[in-house]
Amino acid sequence: MSSEAPEKKTGAAASQPAVVADLQASLQRLDQLANLGRVAANVAHEIKNGLVAINTFMELLLEKSADREMAGVVQRELKRIDNLVTQILRLSAPRTAEVKTVRVHDLLDHSLRLLEHQMKTRLITLKRNYRAPADAVRGDESQLQQAFMNLLLNAVEAMGNNGELAVTTEIITDTDGRRRLKIFIRDTGPGIAPENLSRLFEPFFTTKKNGTGLGLAICQRVVQEHQGSIEVESKDGNGSTFIITLPAE
Repeated sequence: MSSEAPEKKTGAAASQPAVVADLQASLQRLDQLANLGRVAANVAHEIKNGLVAINTFMELLLEKSADREMAGVVQRELKRIDNLVTQILRLSAPRTAEVKTVRVHDLLDHSLRLLEHQMKTRLITLKRNYRAPADAVRGDESQLQQAFMNLLLNAVEAMGNNGELAVTTEIITDTDGRRRLKIFIRDTGPGIAPENLSRLFEPFFTTKKNGTGLGLAICQRVVQEHQGSIEVESKDGNGSTFIITLPAE
């Protein structure tokens, strides 16, 4: 009875498992770097929004005497940024939502207050039509504030001089009897090209020269986490309307 010695693998065949292992490790590292990049871009986007408000009010504070109301606005934005950065630096999982009754109109007014200087500079007219109850929603105040600020800032930046920003709220009742809060944010900017409408909420998609492409993706995530929806109506050259729908109490 004869036996054959096992065939030895040499050269490229012998190194193939090692090559595969190296490729898998490299892909894993690339995936980790991509995730880190997304986190960093998200943080940078939110820091930028907060700094817009801080810079605006610091300029006004320097022009006027001490103003407690303005100082309070700056402190509130600094705290929001600090909480966000602290959370990311700890590399924690997404934070647990602090669900409570939210005064939606107060959140909208706070965001509009932060953008007041920009709107005055651009001669943008603001129209508010709050028809919904002020405390019609339960949710996370900080997350909803983040979404509203992104949408309102986008609307202001989309318009040139002499534009109009309209913010409307109303309560509707679905066919199944459930109450919904609808928030309409309308601008008179150039509108959105038809070929871009389907991609607006994609992460990293942007038509801005220095945009991150994260603002609307963040808005959609926040709204969906509140069991709501967000959509946009726009015609190229005829402004845009973003519509948020949330469960109402």
